[in-house]
Amino acid sequence: MLETHTFLVFTNTLGLYPLLSKSPKLTNFPHTAKMPPLPPLDMLAAAAINRSTINQCFTECILGYHLVNDDPIKESVWETVNATVLNHAGYSVQARSKGSHQSGGDITCSLGGFSNKTTQYNEGNKSFKVSSYRLTTVCGEKSPGTIEEIIEEINRRKNFQFYSILVREELATDILYDWYLLPCDHPAVNPTSYTWSPMLGKIGKNKGGVTGWETNVVDGSSMNIKFSMSSQLWMNVNITDAMKEYLVASCRASRNPKYNYITLYKREQELQ
Repeated sequence: MLETHTFLVFTNTLGLYPLLSKSPKLTNFPHTAKMPPLPPLDMLAAAAINRSTINQCFTECILGYHLVNDDPIKESVWETVNATVLNHAGYSVQARSKGSHQSGGDITCSLGGFSNKTTQYNEGNKSFKVSSYRLTTVCGEKSPGTIEEIIEEINRRKNFQFYSILVREELATDILYDWYLLPCDHPAVNPTSYTWSPMLGKIGKNKGGVTGWETNVVDGSSMNIKFSMSSQLWMNVNITDAMKEYLVASCRASRNPKYNYITLYKREQELQ
């Protein structure tokens, strides 16, 4: 039954916003345009995602991690945590990248393919930025490429259905974690939602030359590519009221571990 529900979710999502691999044509929105709305996640996946169970498993896993660690959850650790949460919530994980640096999906589960990202909130917890593909094969200092080629390359690499983004706010005594499950073709992370322009150097040897690509700002979100940063795609995501619908779990964890690995091992031995 779960697989049937999941198929309906993706049918509805892709019907509204086809995956970029099927929509290579560049669409420009005026600077003042509003992004077209997506139905909230509850409408798309009510049958497939149990928010209460997801949030409970998420909270337990995050707090369990911080019983031993005070370091924030980042990068490959999030993949491990995310997989644990999904399995315990009843959404079996079939495959993982296990920290591989290859672009594309990181987790395949009964809900679909996930690309895992971690980041921090910007000031005020109203936005965040995440990095994506390195696009050196289609643009760089030697050849800036064209935006059509760049978007086609981004489309080609999207072999997942959701960005699974763990956003944190780090304080001295605790850390807030928010988990966003964002459809990969959501307008905020869809390069065809924006108008792209070349970035021009202002000083030194790069003065007047193309040093990257950038978009206009739509609903507070934007994208950019800087050749000096390995031509990596950066997505600047503004958290609108509509975006909050994709926040599937949240918790706050203390940065005061009760155990280290040795004391945890000894406690386990005592329980046997």
